[in-house]
Amino acid sequence: MRVTTVFNRIFGVPGASVASVSFTDQGLVLGLRRRFRLLTCPCGQRGSARYDGSVRRWRHLDCGACSVWLEAEIRRVDCRACGRVRTEVVPWARPGARHTRDFEDVVGWLAQRMDKSGVARLLRCSWEAVDGIVRRVVDDHLDDARLDGLYRIGVDEISYKRGHHYLTVVADHDNGGRVVWIGEGRSREVFEEFFDELGDERAAQLVAITMDASPTYMPVAADRAPNAAICLDPFHIIKWTNEALDSVYRYHPTPPAMSGKDWRRTRYALRAGKERLKREHRAIVNGLRRGRYHIGRAWELKEQLRSLYRRIKPHRARPHLKAWITTAKRSRIPQFRTLATRLEKHFDAITAAVELGLSNSRLEGINSKIRVIQRRGYGHPSADSLAAMIYLCIGGITITLPTQR
Repeated sequence: MRVTTVFNRIFGVPGASVASVSFTDQGLVLGLRRRFRLLTCPCGQRGSARYDGSVRRWRHLDCGACSVWLEAEIRRVDCRACGRVRTEVVPWARPGARHTRDFEDVVGWLAQRMDKSGVARLLRCSWEAVDGIVRRVVDDHLDDARLDGLYRIGVDEISYKRGHHYLTVVADHDNGGRVVWIGEGRSREVFEEFFDELGDERAAQLVAITMDASPTYMPVAADRAPNAAICLDPFHIIKWTNEALDSVYRYHPTPPAMSGKDWRRTRYALRAGKERLKREHRAIVNGLRRGRYHIGRAWELKEQLRSLYRRIKPHRARPHLKAWITTAKRSRIPQFRTLATRLEKHFDAITAAVELGLSNSRLEGINSKIRVIQRRGYGHPSADSLAAMIYLCIGGITITLPTQR
């Protein structure tokens, strides 16, 4: 059996066969002979008109401890569709890459599970090469079809750099909660870019959009997706309630004999859910309800609002919230009267979250995963680099290893 036949069976380079084998200072170099004559432009146009050509090497997967390089002639084509001269596409590598598809797929698979420095050391390449490969792999797997079939989505922002630098993240509540779109910034214009890419036809299919009560996203969602119900995250509603309760607690002075530790214990007893109170905390709350009316009444209002998300059936959400708002306005507690006015403004969005059983917790979980990606990579040079890693790890991208084909 000839040496070239052995290497053809070992590597199986698509669209070419091994014509020569040589050992150099850089490693093993395999000269390729093409099996095709037509030239393919990156735009997809095929033809036989050649502009010029040169010899190029592509880094391939190592063979044992030896680096492997594929060497072949690569040509440029004067593409009529593009209106300019472009380098042809070869089957064994992505456009513009100096690494083979097999090498880049292995890098992408490893980058989903470990840091880029570790990948670079394992495969004997530079950190910058790994970063560029991740972007190419993501670009190769992402397409406009990822925005098809969206019905329930969530949107949230996350800070990725000091100095108020944010990313807007849109995720699908179905299909495993994958990230479908990332934009740099957290402005209305950024969220408009998502709907521009989504298109009016697909935007009309949206049923629900979950978010926090930020005024940045709500007007855009109401304007660009009129058929979708805006659902405010329950966590933020209860957060507003606890802030109002804290304000009541601070406004009414504590007894002079209360120490700092007792003050913090009392505050915890007020903020914690009724079902989570221990005996000592329950005694504190009962004492406040008997001796300090405003604080006890504020605690009762907080628990009544929590019932909206815990015990009230979806079809009773609207009457329950309406009754709570009326009670809060009549409570003579300024903080809860202000809160009632605020909740009344977002009445439909709050009740829609209960009726549809949705929250923004999936986006909060995604933000936690993004933090892990940031810490694992010890930072990223740009927003595009971080966005590529987010798509790679949380965007539902499945990479097939060369050994699994």
